[in-house]
Amino acid sequence: MSRACLTMSNKELDRLEIVQRTLDRRLTQREGARALGISLRQMERLCQAYRAEGVQGLVSARRGRPSNRKLPDGFKRDVLELVGAHYADFGPTLAAEKLAEKHGLHVSRETLRKWMVEAGVWVPRKLRRRTQQPRRRRPCLGELIQIDGSDHAWFEDRAPRCTLLVYIDDATSRLMELRFVPSESTFSYFDATRSYLERHGKPVAFYSDKATTFRPARSRGKLASGITQFGRALSELNIDILCANTPAAKGRVERVHLTLQDRLVKELRLRGISNTVDGNAYLLEYIAEHNARFAREPLSPHDAHRPLLATEDLDRIFTHQEERKLSRQLTLHYRRDLYLVYPTEENRLLGGRSCRVYEWDDGRVELVHDGRSLPYKVHPRDARIEQAEVVSNKRLGAALAFAHKRQQARDEQRLASPKVTLREKKRIQDRLSATSGAD
Repeated sequence: MSRACLTMSNKELDRLEIVQRTLDRRLTQREGARALGISLRQMERLCQAYRAEGVQGLVSARRGRPSNRKLPDGFKRDVLELVGAHYADFGPTLAAEKLAEKHGLHVSRETLRKWMVEAGVWVPRKLRRRTQQPRRRRPCLGELIQIDGSDHAWFEDRAPRCTLLVYIDDATSRLMELRFVPSESTFSYFDATRSYLERHGKPVAFYSDKATTFRPARSRGKLASGITQFGRALSELNIDILCANTPAAKGRVERVHLTLQDRLVKELRLRGISNTVDGNAYLLEYIAEHNARFAREPLSPHDAHRPLLATEDLDRIFTHQEERKLSRQLTLHYRRDLYLVYPTEENRLLGGRSCRVYEWDDGRVELVHDGRSLPYKVHPRDARIEQAEVVSNKRLGAALAFAHKRQQARDEQRLASPKVTLREKKRIQDRLSATSGAD
């Protein structure tokens, strides 16, 4: 005689033991109900079921039946087909959001995560995570702002690679400023920081890496000394700049790079944004959506931001500034150019004295002594003084064409020179582009 095999869970085995002890009168029904954590009425039902059906009466009647919450047949297949077609590189959370938003298919992120892992579309993040020692958050908003740039194909193959400057608050993980720029340059950080200050005020400190924008480079093995242009600007605004020793030390901004490289790239793709101008216009909207989802409340309600002072001229503070000494002939050298200050009665007394040179991102230069702007003219040192050629009227067109080619050759020579700065090369390229467009 064959016996049927009955499968029971650990919970059901415990229930069987208590019911048997109750029916053997070693426990009262009230004590059995207390041991199982159920009501007295339910304990009475279990005893009746055991007397009537034996062990089978204690086994769940739903075992082997489909769940009442089971999704319709084919739903999983349809979801995975959409994920594979449109959201193959999306994370489960973002993919679930877009399925509901774009296709009207509602599936929980954990269910979708399980399906994507089973299909090999998604690798669980815990398998890729490296453990780092945590650092406690600062208590106040605006006390410490982590800043960094992420060079990435933000517009995928629709535009060249560029850099996204990221400002994130340490206390709340709130994105404070985002900006697409060609590269991590001093003037790029000047523009982004100015936008930050005008929107939020002055934080206590910025926290960055040891890039030369924030920290002077070491020279011949010696320790770095002096101050960078960005550090000088923050000093004038009474803001500190702190440099992290390792990338893990500023892990909050490093981790948000991964989130942005995932979510922001997809959002730009879905909106058809393919250039930095439209990208920067969209970033404010993205910041609001990102902060609504990921930001947290600070431990202290105090906002450490300070308002800008009326005497703090951001237009002049965020410039490249250097000290130069005027010669007795009222001249000075700056970036391979010779500046000749006009010898007015007031300026004649400045020979041998120092003045400050202010340079803006557009190439505009101002010489200032004791708060007064000095008028000047520029004589480029690279300019070649040649004897003027006498050209007849009939040869004027050919002579101008030859002069144009010679000027283009000089510009190309300067573009190839390692001594010319990147900003100067960009101005030359812009001028060449404008000239070719005019032709």
